[in-house]
Amino acid sequence: MAKCKLHHMKLVLAVNISCVLAMILYLPMVYHHEHVSPPVSQPNFVRRFDPRYVSNLDISWEEIKVIRTIPGNNKFHGIGLLNLNKIETNHWKQLISNSDHVVLHLDYAEKNMTWDMLYPEWIDEEREYGIPICQSLPKIEEPKKRLDLIIVKLPCRDHKANWSRDVARLHLQLAAAQLAVSSKGYQPVHLLFVTKCFPIPNLFPCKELVLREGNMWLYKPNLDILREKLRLPVGSCELALPLNPKEQVRSGNSHREAYATILHSAHVYVCGAIAAARSIRMTGSTRDLIILVDETTSKYHRSGLEAAGWNIRTIQRIRNPKAEKNAYNEWNYSKFRLWQLTDYDKIIFIDADLLVLRNIDFLFSMPEISATGNHGMLFNSGVMVIEPSNCTFQLLMDHVTEIDSYNGGDQGYLNEIFTWWHRISKHMNFLKHFWIGDDEAVKEKKTKLFGADPPILYVLHYVGSKPWMCFRDYDCNWNVDFMQEYASDVAHEKWWKVHDEMPGELQQFCMLRTKQKMQLEWDRRFAEKWKYADGHWRRKVEDPRLKKCVDKLCL
Repeated sequence: MAKCKLHHMKLVLAVNISCVLAMILYLPMVYHHEHVSPPVSQPNFVRRFDPRYVSNLDISWEEIKVIRTIPGNNKFHGIGLLNLNKIETNHWKQLISNSDHVVLHLDYAEKNMTWDMLYPEWIDEEREYGIPICQSLPKIEEPKKRLDLIIVKLPCRDHKANWSRDVARLHLQLAAAQLAVSSKGYQPVHLLFVTKCFPIPNLFPCKELVLREGNMWLYKPNLDILREKLRLPVGSCELALPLNPKEQVRSGNSHREAYATILHSAHVYVCGAIAAARSIRMTGSTRDLIILVDETTSKYHRSGLEAAGWNIRTIQRIRNPKAEKNAYNEWNYSKFRLWQLTDYDKIIFIDADLLVLRNIDFLFSMPEISATGNHGMLFNSGVMVIEPSNCTFQLLMDHVTEIDSYNGGDQGYLNEIFTWWHRISKHMNFLKHFWIGDDEAVKEKKTKLFGADPPILYVLHYVGSKPWMCFRDYDCNWNVDFMQEYASDVAHEKWWKVHDEMPGELQQFCMLRTKQKMQLEWDRRFAEKWKYADGHWRRKVEDPRLKKCVDKLCL
C-alpha cells in the first residue's frame, strides 16, 4: 500500500512540474532585452502572468515570408518582440539570425480595468465638477536602440461577444504604435501583428497594410499621422477636441475635404438635405458638399439638391443582410459607400435632418472615427469624421454577415468595427431631445441652447418628426404622446428661419403631400380629443402649404 501511495505522489509531482514548465515556456515575454531573469518567488511569478494578454494562436512559420517584402530585410538594425512566448522568441531569433533582437517589456493594465471605464457613457464635458479622472494604460519601456521591425502577438477572442473591445488587445496595439513613433529621425518602421482578428482599422488603416499572409499583418505606418493619433486620449473619458476649439484650424488640403450625406428616401429627406446644405454655407464653409443617392431619386429631386449646392454621386444601394424586407433599416448599409469617396482624404458625414449653426471645418483636423457619444460606450454616427479608403470599404463589407448591429442599422455595425473612437463635444451633434429624466432646469438649459443667438451649439440634430413634415406653426411632435420628448417650438422655429432664407425655387421641395396633411390633422384631432396638457392642438394652424396641392390626391 505504501508503494502505491509513493507511486501516486510521484505521478502527481511529475504532472505539476510539467504544468509549471509549460506555463514558463508559453508565458508571454514581458522582460526587457535578452537578460531574462527567472521569477524569484511564486507571488512575483503570479503577478506577472495575465491571461488577458495571452494568445493561443499557433504561428504558421510558413507565413513569415511577408517580411521578405521589406526592402533590405536581410539586415535589420533591431527587431522588437512583444507578447511572444519563449519558444516563439527563440524561433524568431533563429529565423532572422543576423539582427539584434529586443524582448520588450510592457506592464499589464490594472486587472479591474474594463472597456466601459475607457469609454464611459457620460462625461463632464464642460468640467463643471472639476477635471475628470480617467483610466490610463501603462506606457511601454522604450529600448535604447533603433527598431526597424516590431513584432507583436495579439490576443483574439473572436468567439466571444465584444471581442474587439479588449483592453489587453488595445493596450498592445497602442504600445506598438508608441514604439514605432519613438524612433529618431524618419527611418521607416514596420509593424508585424500576429493575430486572427483584424487590427484596429483606424489606428492601423488598411491603406498602410503592406501585405497580409494568413494571420500575419505587415504594416508600414505613416509615423507623423500615427504621432497625432497617440496624442489623443486613450478612450473617451476626455474630449479629443476642446469644447470651444479655434474655428480656423489648418486641417490639410481643403480641396481633399468634403461634407457628405446620403438619402434613403427622397420624398422625405430632400427638403432636409437642402436646408442642411444651406446651413453649412451660412457658416462660411466653402468645402465641397457630396450627396449619395440611388437610381430611385427623381430628376426633379436631383435638381433641387444640385441647386442647393450638393454634388450628386449615384450609388448602388447595399442591403443589410439581417434586415427584414421593407424594414426601415433594409438599405441603410448603403452608408458604407462613403468610404469609396477616395477623391477626398477626409469626410465629415452629416445626417440630412440637422442644421449646422456654427462653422465645424475644424473637425477636418480630427482622425477617423471622431464623433459624439450616443449611449453606453457607443458613438453617434449622425456626425462623424471618416477617412475614405477602398480597403476599409471592403473590410466593412467582408463582415456584414458575421457581425451583429446592436440596433440593426449602420450605426450599430460601425460601432462594432470602430470600437476605438474619439469623443467630440455633444454641442457638435446636439439632439433635439428631452430625456424622461430631465428636470425643469435641464429642459430650460436645452431650450436656451436651441434658441441662442448668436448660436452656442455647432450642430442641432432634429430627431423625431422633422420640421418640414410638421405644421409650420408649431412642432407637431406635441400631438403624439410618445413623441413629445422630441418636441421644441424653439428648435422648430430655428429650422424654419433657415428655410425662409432659401430662394423660392428651393422652398418648393418642402411642400406637404396630401397624405402628410391628413396625418397631421389626424394627430391634431387626437390630441384635442384627449386634451393634451401642452395645448398646441388649440392653435389655429395657418401654414400656407396646407392650401397648396403638390400631388394628384388633392381634393
